[in-house]
Amino acid sequence: MSDYYNAFEMSPVPVPGPDAVPPEPFRGIYGMPAFATIPTDDLAASVDFWVRGLGFIELFGIPGRVVHLRRWAFQDVLLVPAESVPQQPSAVSLSFACVLGQVDSLVESCRALRPDSVDGPRDTPWNTRDVTVTTPENARIVLTAAKPFDPDSQEARNLEAVGITPPGDGRGDNGEHA
Repeated sequence: MSDYYNAFEMSPVPVPGPDAVPPEPFRGIYGMPAFATIPTDDLAASVDFWVRGLGFIELFGIPGRVVHLRRWAFQDVLLVPAESVPQQPSAVSLSFACVLGQVDSLVESCRALRPDSVDGPRDTPWNTRDVTVTTPENARIVLTAAKPFDPDSQEARNLEAVGITPPGDGRGDNGEHA
């Protein structure tokens, strides 16, 4: 992995840390670089879960056609009416960034609305804490929070093994020795 460079300035995700503050919901209108379209057989119930459980806002809706939900910039979901939803969650998941300080409250909010909807949290080998939520539409949503970087951790060694090194460690932005 030698062609990457630091581009954190274009992301709404704050620097990981115990005091990281999530950005406010983004209410601007922009050309969406990516978004998910999720069919639902109960639009009102789905909107309620996404808003009260997952912390999205209803950016706008076209009655009976679509509800555009958003959290941070570039975290867009379109809920659309459907006759039915899959009986089982898909193996495919969609991930949204959050901050560590949100994980527990997101888990509590989702469990309050749908007690069996949450799996986790669990720590990953790539230095995040993840929670998997199954929505009323049987979509698998992963809320992922970056943990503070510890250069002496196993996670740091895992990342270094694939060529990802922190800035200021005597290597260039893409991991090569300076």
